[in-house]
Amino acid sequence: MKTAAIQMVSALSREANLARARVLLAEAAAAGAELAVLPEYFCLMGARDTDKLSLRETPGAGAVQDFLAEAAREFGLWIVGGTLPLASPEDDAHVFNTSLAYAPDGRCVARYDKIHLFIFDNGREHYNERRVITPGTEPVVFALPSRDGHCWQIGLSVCYDLRFPELYRALSQRGAELLLVPSAFTHTTGAAHWEVLLRARAIENLAWVVAPAQGGTHENGRQTWGQSMVVNPWGTVVAQQASNEGVVLFDLDAAQVAHCRAQLPALSHQVLHTGRPRMP
Repeated sequence: MKTAAIQMVSALSREANLARARVLLAEAAAAGAELAVLPEYFCLMGARDTDKLSLRETPGAGAVQDFLAEAAREFGLWIVGGTLPLASPEDDAHVFNTSLAYAPDGRCVARYDKIHLFIFDNGREHYNERRVITPGTEPVVFALPSRDGHCWQIGLSVCYDLRFPELYRALSQRGAELLLVPSAFTHTTGAAHWEVLLRARAIENLAWVVAPAQGGTHENGRQTWGQSMVVNPWGTVVAQQASNEGVVLFDLDAAQVAHCRAQLPALSHQVLHTGRPRMP
């Protein structure tokens, strides 16, 4: 299954971001991609964390959801829309940071709300997603019947989730063969940890990992790490793009997952069980 990890440098305007996303989705479809995955915050990198609140949508209704559904139909793609802000029942001052999956007929087939919320303070950079984001609670896997006849089991995650291996083990225990990690890693944390964490999650779960990212200097002054990449089930980086917007394409082979898991049946050797992931 040919898959596209789409790298963006999202701006302050939702409309401008959707226009750029459409161009990149068209490029992915023209190259033969069957699944295209957009990065975290593909629709907005605001000047302030609270900018997300004004663009929040209710499930099934809103400009970003309409865009994703229409693009899926127009290009005949499975699309995972990195993240967008969905209304939270907690209060009007919070949203879910949500990843939605769409089938080529425009149906929304899966929703994942980011579970782990990023907090970082090195004295120069300060981030606290809990100020405006409500955490999700459940791992999510969805089925994608590909053109080659294989039905892929796809596990959803977002950015900071990458630091919590128990989530990915929960996904693999639910059958996930492909792990998606749409992200907006900071330049500081990305330079230190991005690739090694992605490779570790692939190795631990003997699964493909596709990680589209934000990659560049944004209008709001934030610098994101980029390095969108595809990692195979043995932990080898097989495709990537360093910075700036673009489409990272690779043809995923389901047989490679089966081969690696048969050769090294580590998933069946787990002794310690932590149960469901602990919520923040």
